[in-house]
Amino acid sequence: MNFKYSEQQDMLRTMAREFLATECPKSRTRELEKDARGYDPGTWKRMAELGWQGLLLPAEYDGSGADFMDLVVLMEEMGRNILPGPFFSTVALAALPIMDYGSKDQQARYLPAIACGQTVWTLALDEDPADCDYARISTSARQEDESYLLNGEKTLVPCAGVADYMLVAARIRRGRIADKGLTLFIVDMKEPGIEVEAIPTITGETLYQVRFKDVKLDGADVLGAAGAGEDMLGRILDKAALLKCAEVCGACQSLLEMSVTYAGERKQFGKPIGTFQVIQHRLVDMMIQVEGLQHLVYQAGWMMSAGMDCSAQIAMAKVKANEVYQRAALDGIRVHGAIGFSLDHDAGLYYRRVLASKFFPRDAGHYLEKVAEGIGL
Repeated sequence: MNFKYSEQQDMLRTMAREFLATECPKSRTRELEKDARGYDPGTWKRMAELGWQGLLLPAEYDGSGADFMDLVVLMEEMGRNILPGPFFSTVALAALPIMDYGSKDQQARYLPAIACGQTVWTLALDEDPADCDYARISTSARQEDESYLLNGEKTLVPCAGVADYMLVAARIRRGRIADKGLTLFIVDMKEPGIEVEAIPTITGETLYQVRFKDVKLDGADVLGAAGAGEDMLGRILDKAALLKCAEVCGACQSLLEMSVTYAGERKQFGKPIGTFQVIQHRLVDMMIQVEGLQHLVYQAGWMMSAGMDCSAQIAMAKVKANEVYQRAALDGIRVHGAIGFSLDHDAGLYYRRVLASKFFPRDAGHYLEKVAEGIGL
């Protein structure tokens, strides 16, 4: 394994860091928290011009044909800067599933528009946020000849208020009888019968309740094979979890850097607080934790790019990311002192994002069980 950046990845990393610092400083992030859209369409368009939305997509669909590790590098930079918007939901939760499981017609129809920044997507999966058991999903798609009527309710759906399309997990039924297992449907948000309600959160991001009432779909709207949704979701959410870990890793690096800078500048008793042992030890421990997380993320990203099974590494990275992000945010606030608790300070801004990543796409208990299974327990 070689965890060094390739020349292409180093260029992508540098370009992303400079672009995001200019396009979306923390002041802009705070402004977008109050914007109903939750993102800047102008920045979204310029990201598409840089090829970010289509980074992993094949050239035939206007993509760049990069590998998964390149997207890990990009997500890490987005995490460093707290980029609000629908990039994760569109790319990780929709474009990659369509690329992996969509028919040729679906790929040709939807992927170029994603790559060009013309459409926003999301995934509607959860119905009970406290329950990650797919078997309990009750949203139904009643089959009538070649058509389906979608009914049900999803909760905590990201970016649903601005989405043009949505992947929805539902069960195909004939009458009242479940005919097939979980199925993923492509739903055009312009279809009648869809109701979207905003759910404000403490993190500053808006999630949504989405209700479907007799939304008409057809066979061409099924992603992959009917009834294969559970197996597909396992792979989809593994990739999404790894990209979320990369985003968290970038956020932790930013917290470490701002804390080290502050410790070198803030003076008490006539000298920088970074000269005091208690502060030094706290920052060194933070650095060790962040380096450990980055290693797990890069290992899983390298294995994913190589086509290897990395579900165990992803589970370990997700458990570590949950732990490290919370510790780094709290330690960053402690180093900054009282000002770090302010909503207007960057340390506090990162801390509010901890819970948003902690439970997505599944809580730590789910990934701890996967790690336990991997060691034979």
